[in-house]
Amino acid sequence: MDMYEKINELYDKRRKVELGGGDQRIAKQHEKGKLTARERIDILLDEGSFIELNPFIEHRCDDFGMSSGSAPGEGVVTGYGKVNGRIIFLFAQDFTVYGGALGEMHAKKISHVMDLAVKNKAPFIGLNDSGGARIQEGVLSLDGYGHVFYRNAIYSGVIPQISVIMGPCAGGAVYSPAITDFVFMVENTSQMFITGPKVIETVTGESITAEALGGASVHGSKSGNAHFSCKTEEEALRNVCELLSYLPSHHEDSPPSMSYEGKENYLYDILDYIPVDSSRPYDVRKIIREVADKGSFFEVHKTFARNAVVGFARINGESIGIIANQPKVMAGSLDIDSSDKISRFIRFCDCFNIPLLTFEDVTGFFPGVKQEHGGIIRHGAKILYAYSEATVPKITVICRKAYGGAYVALNSKAIGADIVYAWPNAEIAVMGPHGAANIIFANEINESKNPDQMRLEKIEEYREKFANPYVAAANGMVDDVIDPRETRIKLIQSFDMLRRKQENRPKKKHGNIPL
Repeated sequence: MDMYEKINELYDKRRKVELGGGDQRIAKQHEKGKLTARERIDILLDEGSFIELNPFIEHRCDDFGMSSGSAPGEGVVTGYGKVNGRIIFLFAQDFTVYGGALGEMHAKKISHVMDLAVKNKAPFIGLNDSGGARIQEGVLSLDGYGHVFYRNAIYSGVIPQISVIMGPCAGGAVYSPAITDFVFMVENTSQMFITGPKVIETVTGESITAEALGGASVHGSKSGNAHFSCKTEEEALRNVCELLSYLPSHHEDSPPSMSYEGKENYLYDILDYIPVDSSRPYDVRKIIREVADKGSFFEVHKTFARNAVVGFARINGESIGIIANQPKVMAGSLDIDSSDKISRFIRFCDCFNIPLLTFEDVTGFFPGVKQEHGGIIRHGAKILYAYSEATVPKITVICRKAYGGAYVALNSKAIGADIVYAWPNAEIAVMGPHGAANIIFANEINESKNPDQMRLEKIEEYREKFANPYVAAANGMVDDVIDPRETRIKLIQSFDMLRRKQENRPKKKHGNIPL
């Protein structure tokens, strides 16, 4: 065989790998409304930038007919490429080859490309579409999962890790996405669950569909396991690219900056969105969009724990993370799910040097037996821990209410806020004026000839004396009381001042967050 024949053989082998499970299985993948692994990579990456790794790896299993079977590429495509000119590493499971099932060498391919991502300080993306462990390989497939999980864990906080669920993801396979930073799901075609519908029906008698058990809407709104729920695979992949535009490539890098000229820094219209009455609801997203660069707000966990809003944005071209109470849902109070949502987002931003901005309008932690028995103390403490632990620039804007322990938890000066601003209508107090007046002035109210009138007078007295920003400002807990229309320019100035912030903490192995 001469060199030309050897080269032709190489191309024949490569074409076989690129064809995956063959035309018939590719057609079935398309019939389900799903793209192939390579089609997904083409959409995600800059055109022509993908470089494949280890295409010729093969499994070593001879049991259960595996020796005669063919598994081109071992059911997973791995390699690297560029997104908007920045290098990323990835794997894409190929459902047309043994249902994308993970075996020993499949896992070896993934582990190898993860190691390369860390060595080269670049984000890592996993496109998951797999029937789970390759049963024919027995314990070797479980060991393969372990190698992937280990890397997900030890590389956490070193490089951004993003999972996209684009098909079934069951059993042990769900734990890799669960460890990563962000999870995208596709409506109607992707599911995640530990045990499938058939097993649940056998064990508990409950009948449920795969979509109702572990579909995108369920994990997006109920469990919180998915950060983004998308209508199509194309939408999910585009959103991954957008997310990456806010993130640095690794933990020693700074978030990307963009030049920005297009928004007046004095916010003429913001007063239209702020009710003076502290009991009236409003949509905090309108405030965020007014303050942030136009069109830059990218919300995370949009349908989960809707009483809190978190996401990325830019202010004067600089990437920031935003945490906000949502007064139009549960009056913006904090419960178990919102505590988890907020604390996880804070810790991600702190890992990757993304400054934090908090818009505070909180009545307190949500009361109730269910919350107490569910562990609101432990979950609420996560917010305190996350803000206290974070060393990135941290700014708070108190928009209206800041009551009780929730005021302390949401980036108060006491737990490390660099700058705290308050709007002139802010109420900062141990509790709301209505509740406080009923306790402090109980005797005077009860003994009055007109208790209802006296109660109103005492509520207003309490509000004037204590529930205003100037008492907190006089004691140094608020740095300045500002005109809401100047919020954007104040934030631009403050984040610019904090650009070189450094903060040292006691040396330790790691803390023990109340999980």
